[in-house]
Amino acid sequence: MDAPTYSTKQVAEMLGLPQKSIASVLKQDSYTGTEVWALRAQLGAYPPPLGRRKQLFLNFKGGTGKTSLSTSYAWRLAELGHTVLIVDLDSQGHATKCLGFEGEDFDKTLLNVLVRKSPMSEVIQKSSLPNLHFVPSNLTMSTVDLALMPMAGREFKLRNALKEVEAQYDVIVFDAPPSFGLLNLNALMAANDLFVPVLADFLSFHGLKLLFETVQSLEEDLNHVLDHVFIVVNSFNATFKLAKEALEALQTHYPEYLLPTIIRQCTKFAQASSEGRPVFVADPSSKGATDIEALIQNVLPRLRANAAPGSDTGAQQAG
Repeated sequence: MDAPTYSTKQVAEMLGLPQKSIASVLKQDSYTGTEVWALRAQLGAYPPPLGRRKQLFLNFKGGTGKTSLSTSYAWRLAELGHTVLIVDLDSQGHATKCLGFEGEDFDKTLLNVLVRKSPMSEVIQKSSLPNLHFVPSNLTMSTVDLALMPMAGREFKLRNALKEVEAQYDVIVFDAPPSFGLLNLNALMAANDLFVPVLADFLSFHGLKLLFETVQSLEEDLNHVLDHVFIVVNSFNATFKLAKEALEALQTHYPEYLLPTIIRQCTKFAQASSEGRPVFVADPSSKGATDIEALIQNVLPRLRANAAPGSDTGAQQAG
């Protein structure tokens, strides 16, 4: 994927400043992500801190658009000035592909960290945005669950491995495969927040029930309580009667978890992911991009409410 460029209007929006107020600083017609980052440093235009969140995108049911959502969410957070690390937990490497890379091109994955004891810093890669890094995945990751099985403290391997680098990031996003095993258990034990993408169909309810039972067992057996659980309705088509009925059922049964923001069905969103591009690069004016932006603006105040008083941002440490 080629490095994205941004218009002066987009730059002003990303910096959270009126274009008129920084007109004297904007000397070019377009800017790369690196140039936007330099402008951010020059102007000190960093977003309010989030308190170092670790966020897991997970649904035991496949086909919910989880990876497209998680990578575009993480990409937009980075555009808005947060330092972000995406950890690809899926052996198919879809999150890696959505960022424009091929997992097979990397010699090391999270397997090397959790099983072979490589430092996390040796596995982290840079994307085309200077403040967005990622841990790639490929088919070697398919053996992680089996390799973790005999280990002591196996549920906490990911949490402990992140201690080396977590202070460098405002947000760490885990993109998980649609299954339950030791790797996803590790991700749940490391996470502060859980995002559950669902489709507006009744097949989603079984996966939700199983997931919430798992979360409850973590609270009871391992004393790990998530700060937030967000259910996100993805790829919603309001013209389908069944979709409307499923949405109403979600609103009835999970009102305290269901986000009001709905991600509408968007062809450009799906196409962007298949091309290895976040939707904010492919078409920032599309329905998908607009809805994810709305989701972020809905979620950020809740996350900041959990940020410790006086907590700083990792934004200035990127590079």
